[in-house]
Amino acid sequence: MTSRAEAADIPHDETTTPNRLRRRTSRLLSQISALSDRLINEGLAQADARKWHYAVLASLEEFGPGSQAMLSRRTGIYRSDMVGVLNELAERDLVERAPDPGDRRRNVITITAQGRRHLHRLDKILDDLHEELLAPLASAERDQFTQLLVRLLDHHVRAPRPPAP
Repeated sequence: MTSRAEAADIPHDETTTPNRLRRRTSRLLSQISALSDRLINEGLAQADARKWHYAVLASLEEFGPGSQAMLSRRTGIYRSDMVGVLNELAERDLVERAPDPGDRRRNVITITAQGRRHLHRLDKILDDLHEELLAPLASAERDQFTQLLVRLLDHHVRAPRPPAP
């Protein structure tokens, strides 16, 4: 059987990858990210869903209704792509659009009861996929790994970038 790394043509052992490449954090993060994206995208596709569907539904459940622009900021989905994502979700009755009473030019998006049920199904699917992705790590290592990734991301998102030379 072919491993995901082999299928993706990602070198995965000491005999095929120079040591200085195996020890470069940025390269390792990039490779794990590619494997993770593939695993998540394929897993969600089996449930007729995409990661952007999950992001929007999770945002609406956690923070409540919001405008398309607000959802774009919360999820990192480009505004131009958000309309398509919302169209897909609305067609499935997972979200509702209604005119904003304070500004009739924009819509307020709300998760439906069916959307909440779908989100909980997707949570279970993602839990299983993350189990597969993180299988070599013990439970405590998984928690620590996630905490470290959050800390790195928070630092780099908040830290000002130095000006280019």
